[in-house]
Amino acid sequence: MADRVIPLHMIPDVASESLEVGEERYLQSNEAMFTFYKRTKGELSPYFLALRDRKVILGAKCPKCGLIRVPPFMLYCPDCDFEALESLEMPDLGVMNSTPPVTYFGHSLFQHQVPFGRGRVLLDGADTALPILVYTTKGVLTPRVFSKGTRVKVIFRDERLGRPTDIFAVPLDEVPEDKRNVPGLQESALDWESPVEPELPPASQAVKKTQEAVLSKISDLAAKVSTSSRAQKDLAGWRRKVQVKTAGGSFGLVIDDGRLEVRPGQIEGADFVMVARDPAVFSDWMSFKGSLTNAIIAEKLWISVNKEFITVFKLDRLPRSIKRTGE
Repeated sequence: MADRVIPLHMIPDVASESLEVGEERYLQSNEAMFTFYKRTKGELSPYFLALRDRKVILGAKCPKCGLIRVPPFMLYCPDCDFEALESLEMPDLGVMNSTPPVTYFGHSLFQHQVPFGRGRVLLDGADTALPILVYTTKGVLTPRVFSKGTRVKVIFRDERLGRPTDIFAVPLDEVPEDKRNVPGLQESALDWESPVEPELPPASQAVKKTQEAVLSKISDLAAKVSTSSRAQKDLAGWRRKVQVKTAGGSFGLVIDDGRLEVRPGQIEGADFVMVARDPAVFSDWMSFKGSLTNAIIAEKLWISVNKEFITVFKLDRLPRSIKRTGE
């Protein structure tokens, strides 16, 4: 095998470490862009060390005007003749300062985290808003989960490196009442596995007919995957069992390392669930009238596990890959 441009022993592990210079502690972490390098958090180290080691959000208060800045992005108050600011611990409850946009298509460093929202939270008692990612425990994140004024709780990652992404916010009403005032609450303390599925209306004859047509089309799509190298590449190395529920009935999609299988009815051991009131969502996907991704954004399609959005990406590629194979 040809030598790598950057030898493996020169690539540091993803980690962070504390440095002591004189009597001060500084946080240094490994970063990757076009190459790998280390950088210090400098005078902001106390803030990031508090996130990583103590699960605490620090603010900076001016002893003269009383203004509290979160995060503590400066050491001296520009409004009070550069009075030295005092560090203080902040509560982890607050409100959204604005409606956060939701990212569905992240680059490679963030692909495993999509979809996520990016907003600012005004913590109780703070005068400036904290930039933060937002998530929901109720399945996939859509633009209508958060809005300006939504009450939230800041949650800490189980594994923290001293980065802004060590914390994120969820709607306060998604946190059990006995945990809402628990400081330093970690993501593993929340229930991410039991979102409530949307209710489906009784099946009409028209919807049942649409369901039958959808099953036929998806079965045909699955057969074409087996003869399309492009489509097989889309699903290569991926294994998922997806339970699909619509007002017209249920079926399963089984992805197995380049293969796609359709199974009528309920399937055992599903990795996640898709729910759609109208099965025509899947017809639109296969006929290029609309993607599954857009159906989720429009809340016409619900999925039970946020991180499985990557599976939706893979399914969205299939019709186009099959078409390109036949061209």
